[in-house]
Amino acid sequence: MQHRSGATIWFTGLSGAGKSTIARAVESLVDCPAEVLDGDELRATISSELGFSAEDRDRHVLRVGYIAELLARNGIVALVPVIAPYARARDRVRRRHADRGSTYLEVHVATPLTVCARRDPKGLYGKASRGELRGLTGVDDPYEPPTAPDLRLDTTVMDVPTAADQVVRLLAEHGLLR
Repeated sequence: MQHRSGATIWFTGLSGAGKSTIARAVESLVDCPAEVLDGDELRATISSELGFSAEDRDRHVLRVGYIAELLARNGIVALVPVIAPYARARDRVRRRHADRGSTYLEVHVATPLTVCARRDPKGLYGKASRGELRGLTGVDDPYEPPTAPDLRLDTTVMDVPTAADQVVRLLAEHGLLR
């Protein structure tokens, strides 16, 4: 599909839900300038000094949101697989986009905690269960799922290509692809 304008597609969900995998699959399907702003990579670079307190998590989300909006405003589709556990920070990012006339779409990768813990691609849930890690989102730190996302994906009942196709359809429905 061809590109029309930039946008931010924010993939929120628990660790191991499939956010980054789906974002990268979407990136490979769209025929337009697109950039995956991976949460782990950004944590290691622009937010390397931040911890995991509520304030630091919000600060990280707002930083990523700023970069995403800048990309969107300049015609790039920013695919953002960042947990963003608190609704207030996601709402602030959405408002920033609206204030600047940039499109922001929220995709909730609604994979249940039990499935994410079973997948455990980074070993975080195992560390948390052994007491080696505290403050894991969804375990002993809150995750506030979106109440009205633009799209909700449950990766327990769909594979990655199907999920990516649904995101591409969402982009097309919003006039972002031809």
